[in-house]
Amino acid sequence: MNLRQYEYALAVAEEGSMTAAAERLRVTQPSLSQQIGALEKHLGVQLFARTSSGVTVTMAGRAFLAEAEIATTASRRAVLAARAASGELAGELTIAVHMGLGARQLPLALGRLRHRHPKLQVILHEEPDPADMERLARQGTLDMVLVHRIPTGCTFDIHPLGEETYVAVLPEGHPLLASDRALRMADLATQGWVRFRRASLLDEYLARLLADAGISPPTVARASQISTAVRLAAQGLGVTVVPASAVPESFEQLARPFLPSLAEPVIVGTRRHPGSAEAAVLDHLRQQNWCGTSLLAPHTAL
Repeated sequence: MNLRQYEYALAVAEEGSMTAAAERLRVTQPSLSQQIGALEKHLGVQLFARTSSGVTVTMAGRAFLAEAEIATTASRRAVLAARAASGELAGELTIAVHMGLGARQLPLALGRLRHRHPKLQVILHEEPDPADMERLARQGTLDMVLVHRIPTGCTFDIHPLGEETYVAVLPEGHPLLASDRALRMADLATQGWVRFRRASLLDEYLARLLADAGISPPTVARASQISTAVRLAAQGLGVTVVPASAVPESFEQLARPFLPSLAEPVIVGTRRHPGSAEAAVLDHLRQQNWCGTSLLAPHTAL
């Protein structure tokens, strides 16, 4: 039994198919099946139930794979630590980020990191729901998180970066765009709203805003991506509220801040005893601008 077999089993579980997993791993399907069979024989349990449409994970398989993921993560970190000691950052770094948070800063930071450490691969989990975030953290899969608040059950060291300001995006030609004044929530009370998928952290945030303001405007559409919500708003479906850094540059003129300002803290959470790769990412993130609407065009930064 070896880590390669663990990786094979994890790939089969993720793909739900021996054939698809073999293609992903770039091995032959008979070779993969043989390795999975050898692993099951060694364990004395069946990890996968074979069906006409693929494979499903058994109860024993779920228990094994939870620990196998921890083992493969530990192995990856051991490689990172060894290479970092020689000044070379390589391997994989896994980061979870809330939807739209640091939409401009994170790519800049990772681009600079890539330039300095081309062998380091970053895996992003964008907008995992709270249960997935907790599961990833519990399994030891996450190296870092970029969030407003550390999720319940996650034990990370906290590094404040600044704040993220939320802005309203209005349809082109909307009367409220005629002036440069900041908006109040009451200004949007009769507008149709473009919101986000239910149970997403961003939609939960919007729901709290509306409840605190004591208004209940109609929801006219729901989107799973901020860029989609902004485009829907621009075309006249309604208004939306999003992080300032997530407003695409070509739509900045449609964004307006709020009075009082809507701002949330931005923090990086790193696992205990972080390695050189996490430290390098954190350093690059700290070099970015985390000052809310100053990221937008001058007339919106009121």
